[in-house]
Amino acid sequence: MRVEKLFSLKYLIPIGFVVVLVPLLFTVMYAAFAMRDIARLEQRTFYQIVEQVKTARSALQMVSDIERKAKLFVILSHPSLRQPYERQSYESVRNALRETLGELLKMGVDEKVARSINELSEQERAVYEQIISAEADAHLKLPDEQIFQGLHTAANALWVEISDQVDREAKELHQQSQSVQHDLMIKAGFLLPISIAVVLFLLTLLTRSVRQLDESIRRLTARDFGQPISVAGPQDLRYLGDQLELLRTRLRSLEESKRHLMDNVSTEIKTPLARIVESAEQLETMRHEAGPEQREIGRTLTTNIQRLQELLAELTRYNRLHEEPGKTIAERVDMRELLTSVIEDHRPRLQAKFLVVKELIQPVTVAGDRDQLRTVLDHLISNAVSYSPEGGEIRIMLRSVGDNMELEVEDDGPGIDEEESKHVFEPFYRGKAAFALGTEGTGMGLAIASECVANQRGKIEVLEPRQDKHGARIRVQFPLVEAA
Repeated sequence: MRVEKLFSLKYLIPIGFVVVLVPLLFTVMYAAFAMRDIARLEQRTFYQIVEQVKTARSALQMVSDIERKAKLFVILSHPSLRQPYERQSYESVRNALRETLGELLKMGVDEKVARSINELSEQERAVYEQIISAEADAHLKLPDEQIFQGLHTAANALWVEISDQVDREAKELHQQSQSVQHDLMIKAGFLLPISIAVVLFLLTLLTRSVRQLDESIRRLTARDFGQPISVAGPQDLRYLGDQLELLRTRLRSLEESKRHLMDNVSTEIKTPLARIVESAEQLETMRHEAGPEQREIGRTLTTNIQRLQELLAELTRYNRLHEEPGKTIAERVDMRELLTSVIEDHRPRLQAKFLVVKELIQPVTVAGDRDQLRTVLDHLISNAVSYSPEGGEIRIMLRSVGDNMELEVEDDGPGIDEEESKHVFEPFYRGKAAFALGTEGTGMGLAIASECVANQRGKIEVLEPRQDKHGARIRVQFPLVEAA
């Protein structure tokens, strides 16, 4: 498998998950096993401590029993009082103590406790030897009290050592637990940054590639076909970038072909149109000699010539918008001021139809070409005026929403139905309302506005009318100027 294939989303994402999850899984498993071992050690240590303490207590109790049994054995050892079971009782307690001390030694006690056990065993043997050696004596005396005191001293020393060992084992267990926690924190502190670094690397890699793709798509949407598209990153995203570059070259070729066609059509129309204009001018000079029918033909000819000239001008303007959309000069434009100026330009038409303009305009600044932005506003307001009935209302709203400027123009005209909304931004398209109302126009107004909006990397769309309205409602969005 080639290295290039590994550098693709198909392999990068699983590899990223493995690199991120394996260390975390290792840390979790290590913590689980460590905690299991600590729990087992605590259980074993606790059991051992309990057994040691219980055995030590039993030994201490047996020491007191040995002293009592020994003294009773001596007292009852007189021939007139001698009872054979007294010695058996003493021997039984003594053997039980020795077995208990032996069990205590097998419990893994440390050296100090072992010495105390041996010392207690020696003291007990001394008591035993002193009593047994004098057993045949008819006048047997009690052993010296000092020897019993030594026995108790050895027993108390054993208890102290057992207690000290319990404390030491508890401290060692606590230290071991802290050591495991410290080790776990070190491993987590080492592995976690690696996992975070891998995640950040993948996110940076994908974010950069997605951002490049987004920027490329935006340029294509704005018909900026001059700059080549190049996407860095995983193989899959580079492949998408290559496909977008292929699309860009094809779209650029189509745009150039369309522009050449439009230029040729315009040129071909201008020559015969100029001759027609000359003929119309000649007829105009002869209007006093012509009859009513000839004058009517002349007026019709002049009107249609003006419409053809207007259409040719609009067509040329629309074609020029496609030439170099990426080379438009961007400047800071105060949209409130520009919108107010455009409304004032249409004031005579508004007053002629007794139209009321309701304005909700906020101060908004965008970056773009002032002339093209003015063209957008002019065509939107002109459309609203053309299709509004006399005495109607035009509502204009300008505001900032998030990172965008929003402009809405709404009228009280017949509106735009859902099917027509898909075509209103196409060149030469005129809706049903235009024919029903007999509104004159070339069908290029919204198409030119749409081209200008696309050149400014904005968005234009037809919205459904508000609940209590029925007219056309068009919204335009442009990116805001970022605050310095």
